[in-house]
Amino acid sequence: MTQLILASSSPFRKAILDKLNLNYQAVSPDIDETRLETETPNDYVARLARQKAQALQVSFPDALIIGSDQTAIINGETIGKPGNYRTAYQQLSAASGQRITFLTGLSLLNSRTGECQTEVVPFHVHFRDLTPAMIDNYLNTEQPYSCAGSFKSEGLGIALFEKLEGDDPNTLIGLPLIRLIRMLEKQAITII
Repeated sequence: MTQLILASSSPFRKAILDKLNLNYQAVSPDIDETRLETETPNDYVARLARQKAQALQVSFPDALIIGSDQTAIINGETIGKPGNYRTAYQQLSAASGQRITFLTGLSLLNSRTGECQTEVVPFHVHFRDLTPAMIDNYLNTEQPYSCAGSFKSEGLGIALFEKLEGDDPNTLIGLPLIRLIRMLEKQAITII
């Protein structure tokens, strides 16, 4: 069986991939994640997902390599990981009462053949009207500073939402499993 590699150091993506009960190795890719000036959000996450997989191609010449990346769009503005309390507070304040779109780029690279399947999967989150106290309490409790959009939907972040829209809830956490299963099946990897 071909080796399976997850090009990520994210514990959230690992936890999602673990659901499929596959034997894989997680390896952190080293790429520049700076967005290009003329790049659309779709193009940006697709490129990063591909580049993460391609960054490990030489090290794993006989593998299927999964790359994934995510960004959020609030009121037409692309946002990423906040990194700190102040930025997270600003992001959640802007999200209050809004419909936010999350775009997750997903790539599966066959390093032996060079074939690379890439898709961008959208997911929409409708936020509740958030008070400053709610935002402060949430940030102090969960500290989601390494998460796009400043929340962890798999944790207390679910309390921030009014409604979720999308084909696969795993997409919101950063790894669209339904699409990944289809990609793996095209490479003769069956899940069940």
